[in-house]
Amino acid sequence: MSYGQGGPQSQWDPWKPHSQQPWNSGEDDGTPDWAALAEASETRNKRRKLLFIAGGALATVAIGTAVAVAVVSANGGDPEAGPSTLPATASLPGTGTATPSFEPTSAPPPLNPADFISSAKKDTAPLGPDTLFPGKQLTLGDAVYTKGATDDTSACASVAGGTLPGVLTANGCTRLLRATYTHGDIAVTVGVAVFDDAARAARVKAQTDDRSIVRSLFGKDGVKPFCDGAFCRSTRNAYGRYAYFTISGFTTGKDVTKKDTAVFGAGNGLAQFTVNRIHRRGQEQAEAAAR
Repeated sequence: MSYGQGGPQSQWDPWKPHSQQPWNSGEDDGTPDWAALAEASETRNKRRKLLFIAGGALATVAIGTAVAVAVVSANGGDPEAGPSTLPATASLPGTGTATPSFEPTSAPPPLNPADFISSAKKDTAPLGPDTLFPGKQLTLGDAVYTKGATDDTSACASVAGGTLPGVLTANGCTRLLRATYTHGDIAVTVGVAVFDDAARAARVKAQTDDRSIVRSLFGKDGVKPFCDGAFCRSTRNAYGRYAYFTISGFTTGKDVTKKDTAVFGAGNGLAQFTVNRIHRRGQEQAEAAAR
């Protein structure tokens, strides 16, 4: 009679309770089979590693799925849509459609240059022939005029002719400044009469006539006599507290006629240049006061 036969041999599993440990086919000397134990331990370790790897893979798949869902949601459900663009009315911190409000401010209006040249109290900048008539030359159209003699006097009537002396005196002329410009045989003298206020200058303009003339300035700086007995062309006007006059003619002594358009143009050009200089005087003082 032999032992160990008569049915299937039990398989020993170190993880199963009550399982029988197989022994070697040799005699049962009570010594454990160490090789079998080592093999079983190695199998157990491999099984544990497989479980960890499988669990990590499942977690990665779950996270990836969550990210994919978030991206699709941000793109409006279209995974090919690319980055989404916020609508114009998106509500973001610190943004909105309200118009920013500021404290009401008002810049002071620019100063009027005419205010500074209308009263002697405000018109205090230096005044002389060189400030009103700067430089040595003046271009009028295609012609270049050379500045010659200049003059400045407080005896206004002494350098005026016709009906002008009485008008200047009656309205309190304080100074009369003159300058002569020449081009070829054409010469123009411009005179600027100064008053205390604009009202006096306006009255002078209103009270003068075609016989109210400023005397031509010649005999200095090579300027030949002109408008000294010959017929000449004159102008008169006023701006601010200044009344300004021109007299134009030929240095040859020839009378001026209506056909002499160059003489008319020279007188008109000098008159315009003079009023521009007076206005510029007001601008400079207004700018200085604003600063």
